[in-house]
Amino acid sequence: MNPQNILIIGSGGREHALAWKIAQSPRLGRLYVAPGNPGTAAIATNVDLKATDKDGLVAFARAHDIGLTIVGPDDILALGLVDAFAAAGLRAFGPTQAAARIESSKAFSKQLMTTSHIPTAAFAIFNDLAAAKAHLAQQTFPLVIKASGLALGKGVYITQNLAEAEQALGEIMGDKIFGEAGSSVVIESFLTGQEVSIHAFSDGHSAALFPPAQDHKTIFDGDKGPNTGGMGAFAPVPWVEPALMERVKATVVEPALAGLAAAGSPFVGLLYPGLMVDGDDIQVLEYNARFGDPETQVYLRLLETDLMDVLDACVDGRLAELEIEWSPQTAVVVVLASPGYPGKPTTGQAITGLEAAAALPGVEIFHAGTKAADGQLLTAGGRVLGVSAVGADVADARARAYAAVKLIHFDGLQYRTDIGAKALPR
Repeated sequence: MNPQNILIIGSGGREHALAWKIAQSPRLGRLYVAPGNPGTAAIATNVDLKATDKDGLVAFARAHDIGLTIVGPDDILALGLVDAFAAAGLRAFGPTQAAARIESSKAFSKQLMTTSHIPTAAFAIFNDLAAAKAHLAQQTFPLVIKASGLALGKGVYITQNLAEAEQALGEIMGDKIFGEAGSSVVIESFLTGQEVSIHAFSDGHSAALFPPAQDHKTIFDGDKGPNTGGMGAFAPVPWVEPALMERVKATVVEPALAGLAAAGSPFVGLLYPGLMVDGDDIQVLEYNARFGDPETQVYLRLLETDLMDVLDACVDGRLAELEIEWSPQTAVVVVLASPGYPGKPTTGQAITGLEAAAALPGVEIFHAGTKAADGQLLTAGGRVLGVSAVGADVADARARAYAAVKLIHFDGLQYRTDIGAKALPR
C-alpha cells in the first residue's frame, strides 16, 4: 500500500473538515491545503497559493507528487480547475467545468431538469431586466428570484409582492450586487415544505447517497432574516425514511447524472441537490456540484469508510464496487459568525475558549474565517467557526454542540440557537 499525497483546494470550514477526515487515512502520505486556514495548519501543510491560481496549483501538484487533488469551492470548479489538472495528466476529485454548470448556471440546471423530467418548480429565465419586470406583473406571489450564476449562497430572494420582487431584480440585474452572476435570473414558483440536503458521490455513471441532512440558511432563529452561506446543519434527518431516499436516488440523482452524461459532460465528484419535501412530494430547488458547507462538517463526523478510498473509487470509475459505511449516530454543527454577517462583517476580533470547547466529548471545531496574528487567533470572515458534535440522537448532539459554543467568545459573535430543533421529538 503506497502512501498517496493529497492536495485540498480551499480555505473554509468544508476544507478543514475534509483535511480532518483525510488525515485519518492509513494510506495518506503528505497532506497539503491551498491556501488553507489556521485549523488546517494544525493537521496539514498550508500552501500559499490562491484557489484560483490554476497554473500554480498544477505546478505544485506536479512538483510534490500529488496523487489526488480535492477541489472544495464551487467557483473554482466553474473556472475549470479539474479540466486543467486533467490536461496535465493529474487526478482530481470534482466535476469538469461543463459538468459543474449544473451549479454555476441555474438557467442550465433548470433546463436540464426539464429535459430530464426531474421534479422542480415552474420557472422562467430572463437576461433582460425589463422583460423580467414585465413577467412579474403577470404572476401570483410569493415568488423566488435567483441570480443564475454563483453568488456564495446569497443570490436567492423570496418575494411576497410585486414591490419586493422588483427590488430584488433591481439589486441582481440593475445594481449587479452579485456581479456577472446576476446577468441572468431565474424566476420560479414558491414551494412549501421542509428543505433537505442530499449528497451523492458519483463516478460518472453510478451514485452512492449520503444520509439526508438539513441546512439552516437564514441568519436568525426561526428561519428569519436574509440568507447566508449556512448557519448550521444536522444529519441524518429522522423523518426522511429510506423509501424516500430511494425515490430521491431514482428521480433526482440518477436522471441528473444521465442527463449530464448524455450531454457529453459526465459528472465525477459530489452531486448535492437541495430539495423541498412536502409529505410525499419531492421538488428540486437546485443542484450543487461540490461538498456542501456546513453539511460537510456533519457528514464527515459520521463517515466510517476511509474517505480516500471513496474519492479514489469515484475518480477511477469503480464506485459501485465500494460499500460505504456510516455511523448510526447524529451529528450537528453550529456556525459562529461575525457581527454584520451576511452583509459586511466586522473582523479582526480575538477568539478565545477554543481549547476548552474542543476538549468536550464528541466535539470537533472547524475553522472557516480565522487568521493567526501576533500569537492570537482572530476572526477573518463572515462565518468564523463550525462547532460540531456527535451524539446518540439530535437532542444529544445539539446539547454537546451548544455546550461547546457557550465556551467560545469574540466580540459581536452571532449564532442560531435552533439548529436541529425541527428534528426534536414533539
